Amino acid sequence: MVVLTFPISEFQERLTKTKQRMADSGIDVLLVTDPANMNYLTGYDAWSFYVHQLLIVMIDEEQPIWVGRGQDRSAAMHTTWLQEDHIIPYADNYVQSTVRHPMDFVCDLLKERNRDKQTIAVELDAYYFTAKCYMRLIQGMPNAIFKDGTNMVNWVRIIKSENEITYIKHAAKIAEKAMQVAFDAINEGVRECDVVAGIAHAQISGTEDFGGDYPAIVPLLPTGEKTSACHLTWTDDRFKQGDPVIIELAGCYKRYHSPLARTAVIGMPTEEMQFVSDVVIEGINTTLDAVRPGITCEELELVWRKVIEKSGIKKESRMGYSMGLNYPPDWGEHTASLRPGDKTILKPNMTFHLIPGIWMENMGVEISESFRVTETGCEVLADFPRELMIKPNIRLA
Repeated sequence: MVVLTFPISEFQERLTKTKQRMADSGIDVLLVTDPANMNYLTGYDAWSFYVHQLLIVMIDEEQPIWVGRGQDRSAAMHTTWLQEDHIIPYADNYVQSTVRHPMDFVCDLLKERNRDKQTIAVELDAYYFTAKCYMRLIQGMPNAIFKDGTNMVNWVRIIKSENEITYIKHAAKIAEKAMQVAFDAINEGVRECDVVAGIAHAQISGTEDFGGDYPAIVPLLPTGEKTSACHLTWTDDRFKQGDPVIIELAGCYKRYHSPLARTAVIGMPTEEMQFVSDVVIEGINTTLDAVRPGITCEELELVWRKVIEKSGIKKESRMGYSMGLNYPPDWGEHTASLRPGDKTILKPNMTFHLIPGIWMENMGVEISESFRVTETGCEVLADFPRELMIKPNIRLA
């Protein structure tokens, strides 16, 4: 039985927009290897991206062709809107072989359809498209013209449908629950890994109304001085009195994410920690108030930067990015970033993770919000106290 996450008409609309981008760039065939883009165009959803798989989007064909490992054919039958003759598996002797490669199979398929002399775009900077993939395509189709199709589908994805917004709002509810579970569990003497176990349970179990999915990024939990390193995960160390703890996580529903970050402290915060937190919160509040359709990403970042720089703090990294549908290792869409130089204009139903973290030499503070651009401003997706979370020091026996 086929279980689709969206109506077929919505998938077809996405495909039409993708083909328009292809036409504008003079592309006849687009090879889509990013699993989020594969999902976006067809609904395909399986943990099969550790082997080579792709969609072949031909500008003059009504449906793309799914190509993947033979044992994953059934997953394509169950999760996509594609007709059976557009689901074409390759044999298992292509998997991790030293003599043949799945892209050899793709080359043969395109030759059969007289596509090997056309202009073909590939997602050169996608995580799952390797240098070997590119080499085999060039070797197998020497008469084709190859172009970079990186993020072509991603830019179609940046404006969400109402159905997608509903999924992201579900994810935000899951994020609220997971963050509360994390804060409740953090105490002196508790192991970091046990807190993360609780977060993971909350992420997957979801709410009474809807269950969760696995997020594209595991919970991040740098602690103590390691809060200066924003992308650390967890250890089996036990929390100590005075420890600051950064909690960054996301709710995920049907592959759609809503990230959320907060900073907690066991006992009383230092003056520096409280000061930085106050600056971050003022910056977030001011920035969210400035969100509106028509403002550019760099203009929004400038609002934030003016707030923090009057306090003597500088931040070199971007302070937000578009997000939504994705697979490991990232929930960001790799399109718009809230930073100087990005002139992307905000439009209704774009969704962003606003994460203006400050990481100093011996400590860091993260307090973030995910938001949707509305017709008049923005809608913050999660309802969770926007503050430095102070945990009374209760030593567990």
